[in-house]
Amino acid sequence: MHTRNHVYLGMKNKMPETILKHTIKTALTLVAFAVAFTALMAAVYQVTKAPIAAGEAAAREALFQQVIAQDQYNNPVLEDTITIKANALLGNKQASVANIARMDGLPVAVILEATAHDGYSGKIKLLVAIQKDSTISGVRVIAHTETPGLGDYIDIAKNNWIKLFDQESLKKTSGAHWKVTKDGGTFDYMAGATITPRAVVKAVYKALQYFEQNKATLLAPASANKEEAA
Repeated sequence: MHTRNHVYLGMKNKMPETILKHTIKTALTLVAFAVAFTALMAAVYQVTKAPIAAGEAAAREALFQQVIAQDQYNNPVLEDTITIKANALLGNKQASVANIARMDGLPVAVILEATAHDGYSGKIKLLVAIQKDSTISGVRVIAHTETPGLGDYIDIAKNNWIKLFDQESLKKTSGAHWKVTKDGGTFDYMAGATITPRAVVKAVYKALQYFEQNKATLLAPASANKEEAA
């Protein structure tokens, strides 16, 4: 009986030690796994970072070529940029980037980022390319949440409506006519979807106004392109 009690007491004394060792071993295993996983992810990121960046750059360059013909410039337009502070005319609440297209060092066009905040389903983000003569060479919607099959015709992948802005300018169309036809303006729209085109027309009009107000800075020599005033 005494021997059995002694063995039992010995087991009780060893149990906490066994549990502690097991806990430490498990914790160390988890730490080792976390370190190995983090190292693996870091390695994967380093390997894929360059191809992903190259793919994004190629996609953006292709988008630029939709709003300004490739034979109109010969500079690295992705790298030739000017930072623009938040501006109400562009609808940008944070700093954005304008890309400058040049031919033999001389500016020929500016690609602006603009945002319409009054779309039917939310914000509509645009690229607006404006030539040095203040004429639009192209506009593209780059992000929106408009209703599929109704308001999404502003997307070039769905409809050619966005091309209505090609060759438009403040000189060609007066401010009073920068509206959809329903509101007495120049720009057509699809029946049942007035809010979406109305927002885009207004955003493009404001982008033209911004360009006119800041034309000298936007079209300055490359060495002078620092940061645009708000």
